[in-house]
Amino acid sequence: MGKTFANAITDIPGLKVGHEQNNDALTGCTVVLCEAGAVGGVDQRGGAPGTRETDALHPMHTVHNVHAVVLAGGSAFGLEAASGVVHYLEEKHVGFDVGVARVPIVPAAILFDLGIGRADIRPDAAMGYRACLNASDTAPAQGNVGAGCGATVGKILGMGQAMKSGIGSASMEIGSGVIVAALAAVNAFGDVIDPSTGKIIAGARSLQKGPLQIGKGDFFADTLQVMRTLVGRTVLGFSAREHTVIGVVATNARLDKEATNKVAQMAQDGLARTIRPAHTMLDGDTIFALATGERQADVNIVGAFAAEVFSQAILQAVHSAESVAGVPSMSNLIS
Repeated sequence: MGKTFANAITDIPGLKVGHEQNNDALTGCTVVLCEAGAVGGVDQRGGAPGTRETDALHPMHTVHNVHAVVLAGGSAFGLEAASGVVHYLEEKHVGFDVGVARVPIVPAAILFDLGIGRADIRPDAAMGYRACLNASDTAPAQGNVGAGCGATVGKILGMGQAMKSGIGSASMEIGSGVIVAALAAVNAFGDVIDPSTGKIIAGARSLQKGPLQIGKGDFFADTLQVMRTLVGRTVLGFSAREHTVIGVVATNARLDKEATNKVAQMAQDGLARTIRPAHTMLDGDTIFALATGERQADVNIVGAFAAEVFSQAILQAVHSAESVAGVPSMSNLIS
């Protein structure tokens, strides 16, 4: 009997996902392991990225295969989690063969979650290593876990009006056994939109006094509308660069490095459909792409569905999140 389709990035054969987090500090990391190697690509947009080894993924560079991708909280401090993943893979003799050693290729991206929980505890090498030990090919937990532990959205009016988000995953089979899947940690400056309705489902909450009900017109402030006001323009002048959406799209299609980078680029369309506004100077939106090479497929088709599935992963991150530290979630407000 084959593996059950789980609507998760682990539906791609050969991929494992592991989370580790500190629930008191409200930060964590997530690793996507591809120990047999997968062609890697990346697309980074926005003005405030925090990344590691992204240059190696671009065309005209020597390395084609990566062995893991790390998503972490902790701002730039959280990039240290990737070192733990490197050590784990080295112990398993996984990596790019340079003759005297095998060097694991582990790109990483971080999000800013220091404004919730504790700012002095961040993902480190030990946490990254433990995430590898937790890795499994079963459907990963979603919501307030791993890199989504301290993720929030809708912060134009400050954390006091923000909402809790998290990490989410989704996948789809697009024909001939080709699967496209995604994993997204959602920590956006802007609001999260359901593309099927065009309505905000999580984001900056209104400053109006009195009882507010989700689904009512006065619940969400609407970040785009706030940006048009004097208050919005003033806030943008001193807003911290503490936002980003980071994630991975993956496929079992056979793609070269250029095509894999194109899939990462097209997946950003899914981010833009679901986050409003996206790719601002306050965000560091970064999407990695992995292609494991098992099925023949057209890059245009894979890229088109990469955008769809990344959008779904963002929605899953919001729907799965739970309220914490006084920051409400969509699920708790509806229930």
